Amino acid sequence: MVPILIIGSITLEWPCPFEDKEYILEKELNEIDEIKSTPKEIVEYRRHYNDATKVSCIMVASMTLELQRFYEDYWHYEMCKDLMEKYHQGTRQERYGIVKSLITSKMKDGESITTHLQRMQHYVDRLLKLNVNFYEELAIDIVLQLFPSCYDHLVMTYHLNKEEAILSQLQSLFRTAES
Repeated sequence: MVPILIIGSITLEWPCPFEDKEYILEKELNEIDEIKSTPKEIVEYRRHYNDATKVSCIMVASMTLELQRFYEDYWHYEMCKDLMEKYHQGTRQERYGIVKSLITSKMKDGESITTHLQRMQHYVDRLLKLNVNFYEELAIDIVLQLFPSCYDHLVMTYHLNKEEAILSQLQSLFRTAES
């Protein structure tokens, strides 16, 4: 499995030989004075420098040609910072729109439970892709609140059932009850 790195709305695939290099994105590489530094600090700096070089190359190689040209002279930390500044605002607005759609989406007249739950699942999946920490229990509670009152007996039955379900299992439970 190839690890995925998400920076704002940009997704980079992280090659497996470099799985332990994520620290590079969070820690700026600061020059040291090798004359005044301890041998341990020098070794750590050189390791960080080598890892930073590899990570910067991977990041640039994972981008579109246009972004490659723009970021070819950036170091990893500055690249991440710049990407976050450019794309974070759009991500925040997208997240806001999805959350608003999720919590205001009522089941339409004549719509099946399956169709409604699939739409809700789509919203939750989009939030997860945006790296929103979204607990499954919260998603289920929100979805259950959006059912019309004619389904209160199904919601009550779900709550009386001691078993926890994930959103996709909720679809099969309600589909069975609907038929």
